[in-house]
Amino acid sequence: MKYHNPVLLEETVDGLNIKPDGVYVDVTFGGGGHSKEILNRLGNSGKLFAFDQDKDALLNKIDDDRFVLINENFRYLKRFLRFHGVKEVDGILADFGVSSHQFDVAERGFSTRFEADLDMRMNQDESISAYHVVNEYEEEQLKQVLLQYGELRQAPAMARVIVEARRSEEIITSEQLKASLKQFLNHKKENKVLAQIYQAIRIEVNQEIEALKEFLSQTPEILMVGGRLSLISYHSLEDRLVKRFIRNGLFEGEPERDVFGNFEVPLKKVGNLIVPSKSEIAINNRARSAKLRIAEKL
Repeated sequence: MKYHNPVLLEETVDGLNIKPDGVYVDVTFGGGGHSKEILNRLGNSGKLFAFDQDKDALLNKIDDDRFVLINENFRYLKRFLRFHGVKEVDGILADFGVSSHQFDVAERGFSTRFEADLDMRMNQDESISAYHVVNEYEEEQLKQVLLQYGELRQAPAMARVIVEARRSEEIITSEQLKASLKQFLNHKKENKVLAQIYQAIRIEVNQEIEALKEFLSQTPEILMVGGRLSLISYHSLEDRLVKRFIRNGLFEGEPERDVFGNFEVPLKKVGNLIVPSKSEIAINNRARSAKLRIAEKL
């Protein structure tokens, strides 16, 4: 099963500062590329847990006694590590991108390239799909999804047009959705605007922002002192949350300061922002927007 080449493979795993006997977590297993590299650096007594909510990823399970694959969303990180008797780990890796497999399998509905039913569920057991968002959300809800998650200035008009179009017939497929929005798809910018629309709907369907916040909030408790976070983001919504959480442990507002103006934070930044090289982007175009941030538990 074709999955994407792991982005920033060496840099991301280097960021974990692997100890041969350590315990690590890859919360976005996918095709297993990052997990395999972690296992390559672990000794016989090391342990790796991996999470992926997509059942397709289970077909990539690694046959290794040091490896455990958990078919769950990473927002439940703490719960399922505790289930396996693990309270603290030495490092956590996350690559928040949608896998090439999910984009390339037409019937999953993630790609603007294919005619397919509106789906976009990473976990096929979930009841809310892109069809429900497009056909059942109120106009105001649709506007907020497109504005907040797609950062589309024309979100109010787009939401209104979708609601008008679905009064005539249900919008079931990607081509119907494109047709309803054709007035916004200027030839030069069509792919960019479609990508923003699809991103917005996908984030809503999979509750990606809520899941990311829940995951990040658990990491300081799960990491042991000196443990590392290695996190790859692909769009500004994710990256802003990651950057802010590493800086002050919050997603909004400012931390409470003592009388001297100081405040405590659970993590510290390690190194600077890392982005893919031109050569990596040439091999794997989907790496072009990747941003890697590394942090350490204080």
